[in-house]
Amino acid sequence: MSAVVVFLIFFVCLVIAIPISIALGIVSVLPGAFDPSFTASGQFVIRSMLGGIDSFPLLAVPMFVLSGMIMAKGGISKKIFDVFAFFIGKFTAGMPCAVIVTCLFYGAISGSGPATVAAVGSMTIPILVKLGYEKSFATAIVAVAGGLGVIIPPSIPFIMFGMASGESVSDLFIAGVIPGLLIGLLMMVYAVFYCKKHGEDKEKIREEVEILHKKGILGVFKESFFAILSPVIILGCIYTGVASPTEAAVISVFYSLMVSMFIYKSMTIKDIWPMMVEGVKTYAPILFILAASIAFSRVLTLMQVPQSISEWILSNFHSKVVILIVINIFLLIVGMVMDTTPAILILTPILLPIVTAVGMNPIHFGVMMVVNLAVGFVTPPIGVNLFVASSLTDIPLMQIAEKAMPLIICFLLALLMITFIPQISLALV
Repeated sequence: MSAVVVFLIFFVCLVIAIPISIALGIVSVLPGAFDPSFTASGQFVIRSMLGGIDSFPLLAVPMFVLSGMIMAKGGISKKIFDVFAFFIGKFTAGMPCAVIVTCLFYGAISGSGPATVAAVGSMTIPILVKLGYEKSFATAIVAVAGGLGVIIPPSIPFIMFGMASGESVSDLFIAGVIPGLLIGLLMMVYAVFYCKKHGEDKEKIREEVEILHKKGILGVFKESFFAILSPVIILGCIYTGVASPTEAAVISVFYSLMVSMFIYKSMTIKDIWPMMVEGVKTYAPILFILAASIAFSRVLTLMQVPQSISEWILSNFHSKVVILIVINIFLLIVGMVMDTTPAILILTPILLPIVTAVGMNPIHFGVMMVVNLAVGFVTPPIGVNLFVASSLTDIPLMQIAEKAMPLIICFLLALLMITFIPQISLALV
């Protein structure tokens, strides 16, 4: 069975709404089923699935998922927002910018785009609407800024890329810092432009900020200290070598529990079990997709698909700039129709040999790939962040996507800079 037929069957499965994990399992087994001499038999596929998820770095994923849930329940995102609203809320677009910075910080806790949208959006969208901002604009800001959750470390997609490529997860985390800040900055510039063009209700904003100012800087800082400290502890443990990303993920779970239960007292022991059940429900589908993706990527390797695609691109495109633009366009299209995890695990073995052949650093490519796929969080038809944001506000998905378009353009502008200026990703590595 040829690779073209395999990908065609996979695409058909997606079109007729077969779950992506099952679709990946089907196309992994088919080559061996039609050709008994092919190495990848059914037993090989099952062994690949089980062996692929038997990974220590992979344990970080459910831990960060659970940590993000605990911090959302514990109201930690509200504490973080209060700090930034205190300092920049009175300026033009201060409140939307505070939301963007809150997404940056919360991303450094949860490592997940949808988790960031759910936790920050459920708290900040009602505040922005109350202050007079258009509901669709507030929702779009959170939906797009939530994508920063997978770029700012710790990042679940970076963990997946590290598994697929063999690169250091810690180096990938460090490489994501400046790109994440760059995208956040460009989004804030657009927020200022939007608010200057459409105006703001300065009176309502002043009243909201005054409530925080009455507490005083010490009062706000005291309330938010342990929330702000959480990403410092998580990332500090990783970058100082005290803990691996997996160990830091476990630390984040216990830290978030202690803060939520004993400092903010926003959770009780009764809340722990339902949250763990919810965490399992969230992670189990991811794990199934992950296992099937690993099996599929190994089948593709045996079919020599990565080598064939690499040879075709390198023989037809000779300019590094053109090759990187082609890869970016391809990844943007993939991000629109495929979830981040299977996309990374399937495409990394295919694309990594191509970019290394033209002299691109694998860490730099990892950042470029994750930023590309992060755009997919806010582009239909998959657009997970759009679905989450829509469920929070009952605004139609396409209406949010339309309002988010200028913010997506900011994302794409940053992507071009990240692609062609390697120092943005590699300066801290």
